[in-house]
Amino acid sequence: MQLKQMYRQWWKEGVVYQIYPRSFQDSNGDGVGDLQGIIKRLDYIASLGVDIVWLNPIYKSPNNDNGYDISDYRDIMDEFGTMADFEELLAGFHARGIKVVMDLVVNHSSSEHEWFKLACSSRDNPYRDYYHWWPAEKGTPPERWSFFDEEGSAWAYHQPTDAYYLHYFDKTQPDLNWENPKVREEIFDMMHFWFKKGIDGFRMDVITFISKHDDYPVFEGVHGDAMIDVYAQGPRLHQYLHEMNREVLQHYDIMTVAEGPGTNLDNIHDLVDEDRQELNMNYHFEHVELGVDQRKIVNADFQNLVKYKEIMSAWATTFDEKGWGTQWHTNHDFPRQVTWFGDDSPAHRVQSSKLLSTFLLTMRGTPYYYMGDEIGMTNAKFDSIDDYNDLMTINWYNLTKNEGGDAEMLLESHKLSGRDNARTPIQWDDSANAGFTTGKPWLKITGNYPEINVAAQEDDPDSPLNYFRQLTRLRKENLTLVYGAYELLLPDDEHIYAYTRKLDDEVILVLLNYSGSQQHCPLEPALIGDNVMINNYASLQSDDSGYTLEPWQAVVIRIA
Repeated sequence: MQLKQMYRQWWKEGVVYQIYPRSFQDSNGDGVGDLQGIIKRLDYIASLGVDIVWLNPIYKSPNNDNGYDISDYRDIMDEFGTMADFEELLAGFHARGIKVVMDLVVNHSSSEHEWFKLACSSRDNPYRDYYHWWPAEKGTPPERWSFFDEEGSAWAYHQPTDAYYLHYFDKTQPDLNWENPKVREEIFDMMHFWFKKGIDGFRMDVITFISKHDDYPVFEGVHGDAMIDVYAQGPRLHQYLHEMNREVLQHYDIMTVAEGPGTNLDNIHDLVDEDRQELNMNYHFEHVELGVDQRKIVNADFQNLVKYKEIMSAWATTFDEKGWGTQWHTNHDFPRQVTWFGDDSPAHRVQSSKLLSTFLLTMRGTPYYYMGDEIGMTNAKFDSIDDYNDLMTINWYNLTKNEGGDAEMLLESHKLSGRDNARTPIQWDDSANAGFTTGKPWLKITGNYPEINVAAQEDDPDSPLNYFRQLTRLRKENLTLVYGAYELLLPDDEHIYAYTRKLDDEVILVLLNYSGSQQHCPLEPALIGDNVMINNYASLQSDDSGYTLEPWQAVVIRIA
């Protein structure tokens, strides 16, 4: 592959750092992170070497779903600050050469949005058609599944107008009716508002769900979360996204990324290929859907690595000719990367954390990196449902109890998979509340903060934090790690993930040992070298037959 053949873009070459504002830094002692808190930490963020920051929703919201229920798309949540605070924050990032991407949440609004309040006033109100309704006189609406509802239903009855409204998520998050052109006009105008303020792009929340099927048909034999693929196959999805591109996106030098439930290798190019004129990239869920029981056991070694390599390789190579992809391990909806994909035990946490960071920053696709992973933060593993804030966990727990299921087993499983594991506040130092707040944190601090925190790692050259900084520099200085062709080696090895990146005449080899034991990595002599670019150990063993890797060792070698 030749660099001159590649369509270079800043959003391909950048590293994205995700900030969950509630948990980043509290500046006023109310226990909730805020915009001034992020401003306080701007120099730290810049020191990481990241190029783009994605902010989770900061819009005005009643916070039933931590900001993903928006009541005013053009104002800032009171807990986070003011529009003036946001403008100061945006200027601060831009002054440091960092671009800012906001969350676009337009599959649904809050039930406290003025549009929905007016829609609820009568069946004849002009805003009624901004949402999806099923009149009760037609009987029970066709089955639709909700991610959050305690009864699993995405229809909620509205007694004053004797009708049901649709909510794929919580009942306080009614789905917007994109089939109404006025809704699309409102959304596009709002997007212009933020681009004119100077933001650099949008991460689009469940954007694949925006087109609903006409007349709400019955999907025979499709129940529960099997409906995700149905939701993502609305008949006018691409029509709406192409219209969004034409009316808004093409007028700015920005980036767009879809959160794409239901995307797969068969349909992804319809969404992200350049000639489609829709979006720039998407993140899929296939690698995190391998299943807890398939991937993790008591010794925490990575399970089913062969299948994982197959998935990641297919996604890495599908964009060789057209489109662009992403790389990610976790975000605000998934557990901490070192607990989910690595080994968070004291023996292997540091090295497995470094390995996972190495993977993200040496694979093909834009890397998305979640705050706190740079210091190897782990899952909180809460023991009580009272410690949770997340609607999904709480409602799932209550649903399980109501159905006579094993709620305690569910709670135990959420020590690994629960979303609040990634939402616990950043561990800045070993002072009270990890330096996050002088008040009571909105969510419990993870108990290991005295050992795992930013301050403890700042001056340690071998810390995960400083290793991550080395990785961002390495990626910037070697475009082979951005645009180079990807080739998987040793596809059937159950412990070693090995691949090359090739661009022009340069060849870079990446070796990753996804296990807690020493492993031999057999490779042909042409791939044996000692020009080590980065290594999470002090040394590397090799001979004519290949390399011997230590537990969770990650090494990047320039071969040619």
